[in-house]
Amino acid sequence: MSDRLTSPPRTARFATFLIFCLNGFGLGMWLVHLPNVEHNIGVPHSVLGLLLLVLGGAALIGMQVVGPLVDRIGPRRLTPAAAAAFGLSLTVPGWLTSWWSLGLILIVMGFANGALDVSMNAHAVVVERGYDRPIMAAFHAMWSIGGAFAALIGAVVLNANVPTGLTMTITGLFVAALSLVALRFTIDADHHGRTEETVDTEAKPAPPKSLVWILGGLALALMLAEGVANDWAALELKGILNASASEAALGYGAFAVAMTIGRFATDRVAAAIGATRVVRYGAAIAAIGLTVASVSPWIPLALVGWALFGIGLAGGVPQLFTAAGNLDHRSAGALMARVVGLGYVGLLAGPAVIGGLTRLMPLNVAFALPIILCVLTVVFASALNPREEKELVGQRPMRNV
Repeated sequence: MSDRLTSPPRTARFATFLIFCLNGFGLGMWLVHLPNVEHNIGVPHSVLGLLLLVLGGAALIGMQVVGPLVDRIGPRRLTPAAAAAFGLSLTVPGWLTSWWSLGLILIVMGFANGALDVSMNAHAVVVERGYDRPIMAAFHAMWSIGGAFAALIGAVVLNANVPTGLTMTITGLFVAALSLVALRFTIDADHHGRTEETVDTEAKPAPPKSLVWILGGLALALMLAEGVANDWAALELKGILNASASEAALGYGAFAVAMTIGRFATDRVAAAIGATRVVRYGAAIAAIGLTVASVSPWIPLALVGWALFGIGLAGGVPQLFTAAGNLDHRSAGALMARVVGLGYVGLLAGPAVIGGLTRLMPLNVAFALPIILCVLTVVFASALNPREEKELVGQRPMRNV
């Protein structure tokens, strides 16, 4: 077989890095300017919350619609098209002054983002097949990098009082233009040729539905935990440990930085110990980290806990998406749509569920839910590949006695 690391896979990898980064950047800029958008349309938080639910629902629909399309026509064109549509949708909200017009554009934005989420992950799986090592986690790390750039740039333009409509329009056009540039370098599933491995995969029967649902359940559990950190880390430090506003912000910062660094390191770790162990040990570290953050009486120790939580969650979801995309190459898009969709449900539901629990118990006690979900992930992690650990053990050279 010819060397897999040819020029097209390398450029396709770069294009995928770019698209993940653009998606994180676009979403980050939207979130940074969300308070201004709310002010422009003049609605209370409750109405904005309902509008954001519309966005989330449209994203779920977009995932399920695009999944089968990926299997029919491939991710090569769908991924840049979805990214460009997402970018163009960002150009509108900053100019709106009514809730119903914002609701309409959020339907478009949500659908495009859901379609992009599935198609870019499907494309990432295709690109990864051209390599002899895992590379999926680095794509997700680039999404985080895009969000970090959005936070920095957003802070600058907001401080300079640049009109929200102008900022979001430039952001959207920037995302759309670079997405179309990426179209030249994306590839389809058959790019690497029909190797014996591919033929063997096509000859296999469809994977059992129970396995797909288990992967989806694991994605839901880990992304619910991630959503909890996004929305509640700062509030937990402020409300439970009486941290100042600046100290409280360090909670999410410790989590986000640790997760980003962890994702850049995950691919090498997965190549060494396998995806199953990455998910299992990562979930265990996450459970320990959130437990430390929940029970610590000291702010520095709590920050260590949030950092451990981020490191533990860093590699799990990318491994689950890769596993879903490789269950059956003939229906990879549809399978990924189910797993990604369930994960997205967890991301959306997590903060709301924790908020509901706080009516019955303190916030740090409510964190028992994501801790339990991480423990369950440890138990069911073998669903990724039950034979993987045995194969890794069999590949290890025996030591001389």
